[in-house]
Amino acid sequence: MPRRCELTGKKVLFGRNVAHSNVKTNRRFEPNLQKATLYSDALRRKIGLRVCTRALRTVQHNGGLDAFLLKSDDSKLAPEGLRLKRQVKKVLAGGPRKKPETAAS
Repeated sequence: MPRRCELTGKKVLFGRNVAHSNVKTNRRFEPNLQKATLYSDALRRKIGLRVCTRALRTVQHNGGLDAFLLKSDDSKLAPEGLRLKRQVKKVLAGGPRKKPETAAS
């Protein structure tokens, strides 16, 4: 599984450690990925994603997953984020959804 944020697409960057003796060694800058379960009001379900902590803060700042996806430009979203955005737009364009009926009634 790639170390990549499923919403923003942030991935591993490469650089170098430089010692006092000026010896250079390669290193990796990995994103701080966390497993998060976010709720989509439009889709009415929980969505499990591996997202970086910066994306989690941005989602919370924008008022939820749906608002974040609709506000974000397509070029700044990862493929998984684009897929979710298309699903949310499709549901919102179709009008309000009915609540699923239970079989117990």
